[in-house]
Amino acid sequence: MSKFILADTFWMSLGAIRVNKLRSSLTLVGVILGVASIIGVMTAISVIQNTMEQEMTVLGSQTFQVQKWPNGFSSDAQRREAMKWPPVTVKEAQLIRENVKSVDLVGTEFWDYGKAVTYNGYTTEPTITLCGGSPEYAENNTHFIELGRNLSRMDMMAGRKVTVLGSALAEELFPFVDPIGRFIRIDGRKYEVIGVFIKKDSAFGGPYETMALLPGTTYTKIYGNLDQRGFPRSANVTIHSKTPELLEDAIEETRQVLRRARHLKHNDKDNFHYFTSASQIDNFNKTTAAVKIGAFVLGTVSLIVAGIGIMNIMLVSVTERTREIGIRKSLGAKRRNILMQFLFEAIILCNLGGIIGIMIGFGLGNVMTLMTNFEANIPWEMVFLGMGFCTVIGVTFGMIPAIKASKLNPIDALSHE
Repeated sequence: MSKFILADTFWMSLGAIRVNKLRSSLTLVGVILGVASIIGVMTAISVIQNTMEQEMTVLGSQTFQVQKWPNGFSSDAQRREAMKWPPVTVKEAQLIRENVKSVDLVGTEFWDYGKAVTYNGYTTEPTITLCGGSPEYAENNTHFIELGRNLSRMDMMAGRKVTVLGSALAEELFPFVDPIGRFIRIDGRKYEVIGVFIKKDSAFGGPYETMALLPGTTYTKIYGNLDQRGFPRSANVTIHSKTPELLEDAIEETRQVLRRARHLKHNDKDNFHYFTSASQIDNFNKTTAAVKIGAFVLGTVSLIVAGIGIMNIMLVSVTERTREIGIRKSLGAKRRNILMQFLFEAIILCNLGGIIGIMIGFGLGNVMTLMTNFEANIPWEMVFLGMGFCTVIGVTFGMIPAIKASKLNPIDALSHE
C-alpha cells in the first residue's frame, strides 16, 4: 500500500470520527479514565520520589548513619524489634572513631522536638527541634555555617551553653540585629548564639530551618539519659568515609566494630540499623512499588474495558456503514484499504483518549505541588508507555471490526438497507 493511499485512508478515518462526534466522545471516556489513572499515580509518585532523592542526599556520597531505630520507611514489626535492642552510645561512636581506619569524621546526635525558644520577651511556637550534637554535625549533614562559628571540641569538653541556630529560627528571633553573641532561652535555660546555619529548606518539613544545635555533652547533662518515650537515649552516629570509594569498606568495618562491642555471635543478626542516602532511596522505591503495580493493574483493566467498548462501537459502525463499504469496494477499494480505515479509526480513538488522559494524569499527579514545597515533575517516559499501550489496545480491539468490514461482499453490502 503506497504512502498516498495510507494518507487518504488516515484522513478518511478522521472524517468518520468527526462525523460521529457524540459516539466518539463516549468511546473516549473509558480510555481517558484508564490512562489518567495510571499517569496520575505514576506522576504523583515521581513528584514525591524526586523530592525524596533531593532530601535524602543530605548524607552525601561519603556518609552513612548508624542508629537504633529504623528509618522512616520501616514496618511496625521492625520498630517493635528495635525496642528490644540496646541504645547506640557515645562510647560506641568513640570505638568507631578509634578503630575504623577508612573514616575521618564520626559525629553523634541526640534529637528532641516541640521546644519553644525565647529572646527579649518574644517566644516562638513550641515547634523548634533541638539537637545535641558534635562538631561533625555540619560536615556529615551538609548543613554548613553561614554566620559565626561551628561547635568546637572545647564546647563539648567544657559542656558550654552555646547554640547554632537554623536560618529561619535566627531570622524569627533576630529580624533586625546580628544574632552572634546574643543570649536566648530554651526551656528556661540561657544559651549564647555562636552561629547560624545556611538556609536549607525541607519539602517534608524537616528540622533544618527551625533547629537549635547544642553541644552533645550539654544536652545530655540537661536532659538526661532517657528520651521522651522513656527509652534509654540512643545516639544517631554519622560516619564520613575518607573517599566515596571507601564507603562500603567503612560500613563493613563499622559493623564489625559494633558487633564485637555488643558481643554478637557470627550467626546473630545486627541489633542496630545503618543506612546511606542511596539505601533510603531504594527503600522508598520498594515501598512505592506495590502502589505502582496496583495503579498499573487498575489502569490496564480500565483500558481493556474501554477496548471492548471500542470494539462494540466499531462493530455497530460497520453495520451502519455497510452500504458505504459496498460503494467503496465497487469503486475499486481493496480489502486492505477497508481494513486499514477501520483499524486507523480504532487506533486514532485510543490515542486521542490517551493524549487527553495523559494531560489529565499529569495535572492530577502534580496537584500536591500547589499545597506543598514539592517540585512539579513530568515523567516523560510515561508518555511513551501510555501512547504505546493505547496503540496496542486500538490494534487489538479494532482488528475484529476491521476484518469484518474488509470481508463484506460488495454486492451484499450494496443491497444492505
